[in-house]
Amino acid sequence: MAKRDYYEALEVEKTASADEIKKAYRKLAKQYHPDLNKEQGSAERFKEASEAYEILSDPNKRAQYDRFGHAGPDQQFDFGNVDFRNARETFEEFGFGGLDSIFDMFFGQGGGQTNQQTKTRLRRGNDLEYRIRITLEDAAFGTKMKVTIPRFISCGECKGSGAEPGSTVRVCTTCNGHGELQYQQRTLLGSFVNIRPCERCEGSGEIVENPCHNCHGHGRRKEESQVSINIPSGVDTGSRLRLKGAGNAGLAGGESGDLYIVVQVVPHERFKREGDDLQCDLNIPFTTAALGGQVTVATLDGEEKLKIPTGTQPGTTFRLKGKGIAHIRGTGHGDLFARVNVEVPKKLNAKQKKALKDLETLEI
Repeated sequence: MAKRDYYEALEVEKTASADEIKKAYRKLAKQYHPDLNKEQGSAERFKEASEAYEILSDPNKRAQYDRFGHAGPDQQFDFGNVDFRNARETFEEFGFGGLDSIFDMFFGQGGGQTNQQTKTRLRRGNDLEYRIRITLEDAAFGTKMKVTIPRFISCGECKGSGAEPGSTVRVCTTCNGHGELQYQQRTLLGSFVNIRPCERCEGSGEIVENPCHNCHGHGRRKEESQVSINIPSGVDTGSRLRLKGAGNAGLAGGESGDLYIVVQVVPHERFKREGDDLQCDLNIPFTTAALGGQVTVATLDGEEKLKIPTGTQPGTTFRLKGKGIAHIRGTGHGDLFARVNVEVPKKLNAKQKKALKDLETLEI
């Protein structure tokens, strides 16, 4: 089932200010909070509003969402891995303290582990972010590159368990293997059960008595990893490319996090980008502007011939259809708009001056 538009989920207009978005989320979060609203569907509505707020409350994420929607081609541009930091802070502002367990329940995030009934040390690795700079040509046509990322990988000796091969681990007696502890907290809106990782076993539920000699019991080690990246055509500054599983390795063999590549397109010396369209200046002799003729226009993928009509004025803009940037969502390309600058010679010989004076005396 397709996701609902984030603005629609928060019941605001696309032109809503940051304060209006925050106010709308406060209202919906309180209305549909699962501890306050037991009606069917309230939990899903709460989750939907929280995800929408997390994206729209961040100016960069909001700008990306306005441009690309929920996802780009092949699901490469994705908002699925949301950390809900803004949503948590907003809860605390109006009295919803200690609600990590709610986010754990719905989003698999927060202080505790996702499934309270599962005695497991598996924990997902952190996501990573890496920023790259590319040329306008790379953004227009796409490119492939390799980057070196410092990240944690699973220990090959202990297979991520953290224990020396052949040794065993024992159940943590503080949390009885759950990896988390529960306690009740009272707020203005009632009592809530809060969940925090067990400090003794650090949320693993187990104690490693004989740590692995290679990773010192951590189950993973840090290295410089080379990652191949395919940059699709049409990306722009601020685009985020998701590489699933290329982030930090999880603990105790848990799932690896994702790697997000944030794109910055370097300004071009000739072309200015406006969305998927390009703009450039076209310098032509004043004789060509007056008499007309054919000129050559440089584009990103070669030169194009352009017919200049007689009497073309400075500032006239010509459109070269399809010579812009590829549409990242769908097929086709933007256009190239060439703005005419008429070049007036600074030095003239006697013959040229006479010809111009003769032209000046003619009746037009």
